[in-house]
Amino acid sequence: MILKWGPAPPVLPKGAEITVLSGDPSKDGPYVLRLKMPSGYKVPAHNHPTTENVTVISGNFHIGMGDKFDEKKGIELTAGGYGEAPAKMNHYAWASTPSVVQVHGQGPFAITYVNSTDDPSKQ
Repeated sequence: MILKWGPAPPVLPKGAEITVLSGDPSKDGPYVLRLKMPSGYKVPAHNHPTTENVTVISGNFHIGMGDKFDEKKGIELTAGGYGEAPAKMNHYAWASTPSVVQVHGQGPFAITYVNSTDDPSKQ
């Protein structure tokens, strides 16, 4: 399978690229996608209506749980690392090096930012 990368949807901060491996994240049902992020990429505190499963493919990817972005409270995951955010749990993420993560779960995939002013699709 040749992966076709394109810009991430506007609900994610600019600078990331996405490719869908299987399913349709916008519809009900299982999906698998990959997100490619540059060093310094940050996703403010948010949650999802369904559980989000993340596996690091490459790079240094960090996740933290809570209502406010705080790099001191996050953990670093490297290639092979796995993280899970249960449905409705507030969390945030960032990449300290160029990183690729694989995200899978049950669609539809959606993001609700804790602070609505952090939603890039509304700026």
